Amino acid sequence: MNNKWGSVPPLGKFLSPQHGFWQNAEACDYDFSENLALRGLKGKANVYFDQRLVPHVFAEQDVDAYFIQGYLHAKFRLWQMEFQTMAAAGRISEILGKDERFIHFDREQRRLGMTYAAENALKEMGKDKASKQFFDAYSSGVNAYISSLSEKELPIEYKLLDYRPELWSNKKIALFLKQMSKTLAGFDRDFEFTNLHTVFTEQEMRILFPSIDDSLKPIIPKGTAFAPPSIVPVKPSSVDSLYLNNDTTVKAKEIFKPDRKNGSNSWAVSGQKTKSGAPIFCNDPHLDLTLPSIWYEMQLTTPTMNVYGATFPGSPSVIIGFNDSIAFGFTNAQRDVKDYYRVRFKDDSKKEYWFDSSWKAADLRVEEIKIKGEASYFDTVAYTVFGPVMFDESFGTDISAKNSIALRWSAHDPSNEGAMWFKLNRAQNYSDFLTAIKSFNCPGQNITFASKSGDISIWQQGKFPARWGRQGLYIMPGEDSSYMWQGYIPQSENPHVLNPVEGFVQSANQRPVDSLYPYFIPGNYLTPRGITLFNKLSQMQQVTPRMMMILQNDCYSSLASEAVPMLLKNVDRTNLSQFEKINLNEIAKWNYIAAPDSKAATIYQTWMDSLKAVIWNDEWKQFKEPVVTPDENTMIEILLRDSASKYIDDVSTPYKETLELQVTKAFKLAMKELNMEKNTTDLVWWKHKNPTIYHLLKSSLMPFARTGIKVGGWNNTLNAVTSTHGPSWRMIVHLTSPTEAYGIYPGGQSGNPGSKYYDNFVSNWAAGKYYPLWIMKESEKSDERIKFIIKFSNI
Repeated sequence: MNNKWGSVPPLGKFLSPQHGFWQNAEACDYDFSENLALRGLKGKANVYFDQRLVPHVFAEQDVDAYFIQGYLHAKFRLWQMEFQTMAAAGRISEILGKDERFIHFDREQRRLGMTYAAENALKEMGKDKASKQFFDAYSSGVNAYISSLSEKELPIEYKLLDYRPELWSNKKIALFLKQMSKTLAGFDRDFEFTNLHTVFTEQEMRILFPSIDDSLKPIIPKGTAFAPPSIVPVKPSSVDSLYLNNDTTVKAKEIFKPDRKNGSNSWAVSGQKTKSGAPIFCNDPHLDLTLPSIWYEMQLTTPTMNVYGATFPGSPSVIIGFNDSIAFGFTNAQRDVKDYYRVRFKDDSKKEYWFDSSWKAADLRVEEIKIKGEASYFDTVAYTVFGPVMFDESFGTDISAKNSIALRWSAHDPSNEGAMWFKLNRAQNYSDFLTAIKSFNCPGQNITFASKSGDISIWQQGKFPARWGRQGLYIMPGEDSSYMWQGYIPQSENPHVLNPVEGFVQSANQRPVDSLYPYFIPGNYLTPRGITLFNKLSQMQQVTPRMMMILQNDCYSSLASEAVPMLLKNVDRTNLSQFEKINLNEIAKWNYIAAPDSKAATIYQTWMDSLKAVIWNDEWKQFKEPVVTPDENTMIEILLRDSASKYIDDVSTPYKETLELQVTKAFKLAMKELNMEKNTTDLVWWKHKNPTIYHLLKSSLMPFARTGIKVGGWNNTLNAVTSTHGPSWRMIVHLTSPTEAYGIYPGGQSGNPGSKYYDNFVSNWAAGKYYPLWIMKESEKSDERIKFIIKFSNI
């Protein structure tokens, strides 16, 4: 009974009343209070838990605050934080066993150079004595908790998967931060664009995948004048023959590519537009929604800081939050910081590759992938001047040693992203903010700022390569240095704005600048939400926190407001069935709000999906390699700009289709699909998209998930909730004295599914409600909101 049978845990241990899963059932009145004497603490500290189990940490010394943060992260989220770092390192086969999917994932992570990137970061972290002591303290705190764990106290996932946690280290912090780099800056379309380019001309690619959308409302106000660029990269002489006119396809693709929609909304409104005269700051990062939750809410107070907000289990500091003087938050920059190069090896040994007219020695790194219950899998990854060879004859469907593909990724460069938050948590003004963010390299982020002194600002911060036009859109030649990055855009020339005349700053993952910006900045920008955000903020006056709550939960689709009139104008109303007429009438009276109970939203999105298939499938069916289609908003802009566009015609038929014919065809296809669905969802939007918050182990642990959450929105609305993705933390900070703040996330403070604190915020989050964020003072330790106290001291 203590042997594991396939995926079934050892039943003797698992069912044991003294040690098994029963011990993870937490009593509703469980008392978290205790006195702890731990080796590694420098002084005394107290943690006060409020009624939502949010810890308010008061420590006499900074290092103790981070020690306690690590301890609490481990106490409430240990399995989550360790599993994420194991995944980052390509080690899930150690935990989950033999499965081709797991082995492929681990190989892909190794070939992405995730551990290589973390090792480079770790060296940089060690150079900064000020931040290293904080990282060390955090890791010590995690290990203090791990060392205290008995078998019965292990999180239930360890019991289900039959393994124990290993000790924490600063390398695991680095791995966690590199995983966030992959999540937020790891999406690219180089392979897909390369394959599309074999059929579409360069001019067609510019139309189908434009650098700047017609409707763009950039982060930095249109018309902003920029200084001439400090660095002007030179195009290779062979760019036309070997790059822009290259028609070589590639079948390789990243299987576990991050979600392109990983983004966020963030804005700050100056006092000139608020009712109180004080700035209001707002941020809601959009990520895959998971249980245990991505975030852990807490307050850290020491003699040098008093900061509150959302933290990452696995990393020290408050990541998105505020202190006594400022508020800060992030949205994804969507900038491209990954490029791929074709590399020619001398032979299958991959010991040498051709570069700059001679054979260069590759650095061969043997990766041992341990597999639970099986022999290890060994994979050899060659490192070149560009970086790791991700695809070769052993990992890729049509790759050979003489046509391998290496990756250049800025996340591989030495950096210490964690140091930014140590400074940001203590920043008192705009000058401190600027000093803090300069150490942040990857992933590129739009960092929004507001202060009690009245300043509002946004910076697109990161280490971005200075590119010549079209560089990095396709796989590049890698046999000489002419296609390598020639330098980086100086940090001072990154897009930014301070106290604009509009009275607000905003970002929603759109392109940061208009065509006046002097650098070529490819990326995976998302335009529609930025249009809504800009238009709504422009119209607002006498702004209050309540108005900002409504805006964060706004489900209005600017894209639908452009698309629906065009669709209705071009649909042929003759020969419609009664079902079709009813649904056409439903969408004709729609207010473009994707509310939970809306039927029009379901009709519209299904119609749009059908229209995309009708417009693109004929040209795209010739591709057998990985490709992508243009964004919805690009398709709508093409159709609005040219109702006779050549892409409207179905090239597979002998006659020429019109826009009216294709829009009608798409409508009828959509209605056929919805007619089959109507009895299960009644075409109600929230039922149609079925919002679900999965456990980190996805469908294998459905009892630990939350399904069928009644919430509206879509990826092109500010409330960007899709079936599994959306606002992972909503925060509003009114920079008055004292600070007034609100927040919520879709989960709970505990990672234990057997705790009432596991998912107790979800219903209020779905309803658009908020909790007041209590910036506690230690003098309030007798406040009725305090439910538990943990007292920490040194042994």
